[in-house]
Amino acid sequence: MFFFAKPVWQKTACHEVTDLGKRDAGCGVFYNLLIHSQQIADMNKPTAEQQSSLQGVKVIELGTLIAGPYAASLLGQFGAEVIKIESPGDGDPLRKWRKLHNGTSLWWYSQSRNKKSLTLNLKSEQGQQIVRDLIKDADIVIENFRPGTLEGWGLGWDDLAKINPNLIMVRVSGYGQDGPYHARPGFAAIAESMGGLRNLAGYPDRPPVRVGVSIGDTLASLYGVIGALLAMHHLKSNGGKGQFIDIALYEAVFGVMESLIPEYAEFGFVRERTGASFPGISPSSTYPCMSDERGEHYVIIAGNGDSIFKRLMLAIGRSDLAEDPRLARNDGRAQNNDMLDAAIADWTSQHTLEHVLQVLEQADVPSSKVYTAADIHQDPHFRARDMIQQHMLPDGQPIDLPGIVPKLSATPGQTNWVGPELGQHTAEILAAIGRSPEQIALLREQGVI
Repeated sequence: MFFFAKPVWQKTACHEVTDLGKRDAGCGVFYNLLIHSQQIADMNKPTAEQQSSLQGVKVIELGTLIAGPYAASLLGQFGAEVIKIESPGDGDPLRKWRKLHNGTSLWWYSQSRNKKSLTLNLKSEQGQQIVRDLIKDADIVIENFRPGTLEGWGLGWDDLAKINPNLIMVRVSGYGQDGPYHARPGFAAIAESMGGLRNLAGYPDRPPVRVGVSIGDTLASLYGVIGALLAMHHLKSNGGKGQFIDIALYEAVFGVMESLIPEYAEFGFVRERTGASFPGISPSSTYPCMSDERGEHYVIIAGNGDSIFKRLMLAIGRSDLAEDPRLARNDGRAQNNDMLDAAIADWTSQHTLEHVLQVLEQADVPSSKVYTAADIHQDPHFRARDMIQQHMLPDGQPIDLPGIVPKLSATPGQTNWVGPELGQHTAEILAAIGRSPEQIALLREQGVI
């Protein structure tokens, strides 16, 4: 079984916040927050007595891009040994997506943290045999090929389960492993459309828009992790056997569509795009503040709780609305949503963003500016909770990565290394399954690795 060595921890951004707080009392980082900041940071650094939650779990990743690989990333952050199999030559296309540092994507370095890279030509018989050898003592395999692809290589569920009856296989695809659409190619953009999300995103008089991240892939990966952990519990606690988990991208999106289908089935109601407002939940929207030389400013206000609504109305000087019995409950407010949004916008537009946030904070009304990457990077709360962590790229360049979620008190996750170089661990992994240096050299010469 695989065990991580005790990590060498670097100075994290939490210490920078502590230093900042000591230098500048006006920064809003008070002493008790700084103490809590250090406690959070220390909680997420395993001691010698602590183990990772998934220590000893071996994961084989057969996939590219996000759906599937992100699930493996989450498992790796909590101690699983993740062996990522990539094509020789170019590897995972994610290595070249978005902004690059010395030719490699920063996204790759973040998503592929703690993984080992094995280059392998899965179309070759020798490559397929290496996968079978790896599967013998693996706990989980994660794949996101089009259904039928692995079966064509002799690496489908039925094939692998014969080798390892306790194996758990997470299969992520656009439409699932069966059904009339199962053979179609699928990406998150299509899944977000078919799952119902795109029809709800945007304004009613404009085309549907996309959320700025690959939410369909991410949701599928989260369901993949949940499924794998459920299957592991069944295997280890209930005396069960291995099983495969069938995850369709569109179903991952559809699964979070709230009351979309019950409302249609019962009332024939088709929910549509409503812009920044949240239909049936009022008031909750984006409101304009005064513009200045920096540009336009907006505030997000969630005043939809009954008591919160009253505090919000009093804060903006509308005691008449705070005491209006028609607005005491959400159903009444939802019927008057446009009027309430107009009243709130009339107040916010006359004040600066800073003033609006200050007033609403004093009134204990949930609110926020619209955060950019720069805002996140500088925010003391992100720093206090160790959500901006500094690590090293292969060339020694420091890089800030998102912290790890969730935070476990006894077995916290950690980043041991950023995404690996292509094939960085090939020789190590092959040697562990009995390949000699001469055999490894021959496999390389033949283009298998």
